[in-house]
Amino acid sequence: MARQPRLILPNQPHLIIQRGNDNQLIFRDDEDHRRFLEWLRESAKFYRVAIHAYVLMPNHLHVLATPSDEDGLAAMMQKVGRLYVPWFNNKYGRSGTLFQGRFRTSVIDPDAYFLACIRYIELNPLRSQLAFELLDYPWSSYAHHAGVRPDPLITDHAKYWELGNTPFQREAAFIELVQQGMSGQELDTINAAVLKGAPLGSHAFKVALEHQTKRQILPAKRGRPFKVKAAE
Repeated sequence: MARQPRLILPNQPHLIIQRGNDNQLIFRDDEDHRRFLEWLRESAKFYRVAIHAYVLMPNHLHVLATPSDEDGLAAMMQKVGRLYVPWFNNKYGRSGTLFQGRFRTSVIDPDAYFLACIRYIELNPLRSQLAFELLDYPWSSYAHHAGVRPDPLITDHAKYWELGNTPFQREAAFIELVQQGMSGQELDTINAAVLKGAPLGSHAFKVALEHQTKRQILPAKRGRPFKVKAAE
């Protein structure tokens, strides 16, 4: 059976995950992180993709981004891979693939899940026990959203701006939001959506996507179709 194309929609945020092949390390030192982020920034600008949040973990990465067209997201990730993988292989004297197949992505309902996805991304270092405080981990967008260090890679989304009327109000509200953490159910919901490539949003959001894309989004109804009895 042919693989179904990814569901990528212009001007909608998407949550991306890319893992190392066999969960191998894809970032080993500071230079690796900086190079990847430099090429991600260049590629995002070239393909007109707005990056809203990210985290680079030792064996995987997450990005929250909005493409301006249907092709930009994949083109951005492919270009970063074409630049980073040969450079990484040459540096460490290795060959072959680095990433585990193609990246996975989920289109996001911004009203219901945008801020949850930022928390999901930026809390990764704490969940993985790579840092005791989020500001101790330099390879995420948390410092930008918390108002500690502006990040030229980040384009703030309208949902972030709605947190307050001034930068101080937005940053304080965001810090408080992140400090609330995430429930196991929230984590499971987001994980399941992005790994399956399924949309993440409300029922109404998914219904609207079905009409827009002409693809099955909602689960099929169980059981046999109801048969109408012929008139006698």
